[in-house]
Amino acid sequence: MKTAIVTGGTSGIGLGVAKMLISKGYYVYATHSSSVFNEKIENFEAVKTDQSDRSELYKFIEYIKERCETVDCIVCNAGMTIRKSFTEGSDSDWDRMMEVAVNSHYILIRELYSLIPENSRILFTGSQMGITPHATILSYGVAKAAVHALARNLVKEFEGTGTTVNAIAPGFVDTPWHKEKPEEIRQNICRKTAIHRFATIDEVVDAFRFCIDNPFVNGSVIEVNGGYSYK
Repeated sequence: MKTAIVTGGTSGIGLGVAKMLISKGYYVYATHSSSVFNEKIENFEAVKTDQSDRSELYKFIEYIKERCETVDCIVCNAGMTIRKSFTEGSDSDWDRMMEVAVNSHYILIRELYSLIPENSRILFTGSQMGITPHATILSYGVAKAAVHALARNLVKEFEGTGTTVNAIAPGFVDTPWHKEKPEEIRQNICRKTAIHRFATIDEVVDAFRFCIDNPFVNGSVIEVNGGYSYK
């Protein structure tokens, strides 16, 4: 059985991708930082790991090394948002967002590099905000732009191995977090999206599936945004 890691894999897009990988025959290890995860899923293990804490990240890496001979797919999905204006954001806010989205994934892939066999798949969850500047949360957009750059640069590290590295850049998706937004804000987002709605999780997961199934897709940032900011 092949092994996959999905960071931030117990809710939203991450959980959707994890379930898709399980359906393809992978055993999935998922990191999460929530206090409780009770859903029982076959061939799935949730490992509580705060990726903003580097010591916890290294514990997770050692946990994987002790249990896995190979890691055939890594989905770098974990991220975080601290909703503050540019001038209100602190140094620690910036550092935490970069640590989770960028640094922890760089370290994870570097430390597991020797376990990644040929023809593996590495995927990142980017964001439309890393492509189209947003009116708020500058740090989130910069972090996701760095995620896109990390994915593209890693292509050279896996050149000639058949392993592909890609990023999926969703627009606004009906994850639990977005469902909590006030209806006025949700409707404003819909008006800016040509499809006039949020994406479903399954629609975004299909983009991950495409990258896993197609061995010639490599170094791409695939936008799944419904025509966001079309006007």
